[in-house]
Amino acid sequence: MPLPTPCHLRRRAITAAIVLILCAPAWAAEGSPTCPIGTLICTKPALDWSLCRKNDLLDFHVDGLPTTGDRALADTEIKGSQTRSSDGENYVLEGDASIQQLDQLIRADRFTYARSSTAWTAQGNVRYQDRDLLLSANDAKGTTDPNQATVSDVRYQLLSSRGNGRASSAVLVDSEHANLDQATFSTCALDSPGWEFRAADIELDQANGIGRAHDVTFRIGDVPVFWVPYASFPLDDRRKSGFLYPEIGYSNERGFDIAAPYYFNLAPNYDLTLTPRLMTQRGLMLGGQFRYLTDSSRGTVEAEWLPNDRDTDSRRSLVHWDNATRFSENWAAAITINHVSDDRYFEDFGRSLNIAATTLLPSSAYLRGQGNWWKASIGGDEYQITDPTLPGSVEPYRRLPRATFDADHSLVGDLDAGLRSEFVSFSKDDAVDGQRLDLYPYLAYPVEAAAWFVRPELGFRYTSYQLDRDADKSPHRGVPIASVDAGLRFERALTFAGDGYTQTLEPRLYYLRVPYRDQDNLPLFDTQEVPFSFGQLFRSNRFIGADRQMDANNLTIALTSRLIEDASGDERISATLGEIRYFDDQRVQLPGRENTDYAGSAYVGELDLRINDRWRATFSNQWNPNSDRTDLSAVGIQNRFGTDGVFNLSYRFRRDLLEQADASVLIPLNPSWRLVGRWNYSMFDRKTLEAFAGIEHDSCCVAWRLLARRYVHNIERDTTNALYFEVEFKGVGSIGQKTGDFLRRAILGYQ
Repeated sequence: MPLPTPCHLRRRAITAAIVLILCAPAWAAEGSPTCPIGTLICTKPALDWSLCRKNDLLDFHVDGLPTTGDRALADTEIKGSQTRSSDGENYVLEGDASIQQLDQLIRADRFTYARSSTAWTAQGNVRYQDRDLLLSANDAKGTTDPNQATVSDVRYQLLSSRGNGRASSAVLVDSEHANLDQATFSTCALDSPGWEFRAADIELDQANGIGRAHDVTFRIGDVPVFWVPYASFPLDDRRKSGFLYPEIGYSNERGFDIAAPYYFNLAPNYDLTLTPRLMTQRGLMLGGQFRYLTDSSRGTVEAEWLPNDRDTDSRRSLVHWDNATRFSENWAAAITINHVSDDRYFEDFGRSLNIAATTLLPSSAYLRGQGNWWKASIGGDEYQITDPTLPGSVEPYRRLPRATFDADHSLVGDLDAGLRSEFVSFSKDDAVDGQRLDLYPYLAYPVEAAAWFVRPELGFRYTSYQLDRDADKSPHRGVPIASVDAGLRFERALTFAGDGYTQTLEPRLYYLRVPYRDQDNLPLFDTQEVPFSFGQLFRSNRFIGADRQMDANNLTIALTSRLIEDASGDERISATLGEIRYFDDQRVQLPGRENTDYAGSAYVGELDLRINDRWRATFSNQWNPNSDRTDLSAVGIQNRFGTDGVFNLSYRFRRDLLEQADASVLIPLNPSWRLVGRWNYSMFDRKTLEAFAGIEHDSCCVAWRLLARRYVHNIERDTTNALYFEVEFKGVGSIGQKTGDFLRRAILGYQ
């Protein structure tokens, strides 16, 4: 069960020949948008060769040759407008002469062929073609049995992938071995390569999937960029040890940042990548990634180590282990271990605001089982604080062990019985430790049809504790929970601007009854209040974690309407409005919060408009009638223009927490040039959180990006500047920061 290779190459004889050095040291026009409106992250497109002009070699390409079959078992067919033989043994063919064996076709102005020895020579306008390769040469000679050939002054074009080049001579030793002299390879135009590899000689071993080259030079134009005396490289998807492409960047926190990964192909089912990383302001860091794969397990071990950080005069490190093991059809294990040397590690070495803003680093290990009607798990969790502004007291409790068991089984007809249960042992330094058992058995009777549903449920939640404290060591709570969720769906046909639509009207009611229980004597181990949202309208508890169960005598009233285009099935408009009506006071609260006697919750409204394939607008709002003000608001607008252009504008507000504006854009100037940019500003902090601007250029065989970025890199809102540059030699790889993945996350709709 081999691991996937880091450099996939599938080549045959001369095809691989010059792809060789590829891995060598192992390394708008207006039209429909290529990425559908509403897609969160567009997939990475395939390499675009549309800017390349046609290779002249394709002019003599013959369509319809076989693409499958064993050439060695096929008959040889010889043709020529004029054929002569003085002895019936040796033949001379002239005038559109050719020799064909299955997919291998050789054409020339003049052929000689010896029948017994199968030796042949070709002279004048020699053209060779097989399923993978097209080439021209001055002359050629060889035999059909065994299948050998030698050609001189070669110009070739790969057919199974993009690539072309030259060679002074090529010797096809057999179907699995070839040698080339003075060879080049590029994906650029054959007559004017923007870049190319050159090698004095190349040996191809298809049987073992290995190529070897001497005196290898990589050139941009006529300028040599690097040289190696010897290089070996893979010819197919078999993995090969060697250097991968370096990553190069700059920031004022780390200085120039250069990483040069080296890949070790240790075995078919495990490998290792070591990555020395030089940061001129910090020092030399060593990183590594070990991957393994067995019949039952797969996993990754990663580590980074900086023996002496020049800025902090300390040792810095990171360890990550991720493992998944399946024991049987029903049982599996999952392990994730994370650890960093200090709470500023991500701030100093992370390359994005999301990573730098990591506040808690989780680790967990679980054994999980499941059957047709049950799920179970046993394991544990712990967290490491990675935010220097947080005190140790806010570190979450360790949950070790933690066990869960959930079941749901049909009893009679539509009547279902179920159980949700959890046992946890909590521990934390300088805090009360304890164990908690939480049980929720329930009965449900869902009845559904195409236009309506009714889902009543009745359960009892029992939670008990064993605490390490002087008094009240065994508190508990038991409370019944009853709910009914019901909805209708009405439809009607509409015609607008000559197009047919279906409009729906979907009212929904959710009644919840939970008697009040005094829970002030219960500890708070892992319980928090869920931020209010539309989904919260239909939950039986506004808290996550079992330490608090809210009291309720509530009725949720919600209404949704959709407008669906009949021809495409696309949802053009979706609008939702809902609120909870409270019949009793809300008495269960977290410590430090007063009881409330609201008659109703905030009104929650959401609107999604997909006007066409180019425009989308989203609106969400929570207006609180109890305070007569807006608690949350968000607006987003997206426009797709041309085939790849996109513009995004959004505004986000949550009272007493954040207020942000975010704009991002990708502007194709023409097929070769594009501008990108983003500005994310916090009105709450009166500070730019992230801003970048960049330019992209694409050509037939080279693409590059240059980005200048300023962003907040820690919780104190300190900013850093960074410069990213990436150049991609198409069909080979890229050097520099992987800016494409960054832009796909930063610009909604970027492709």
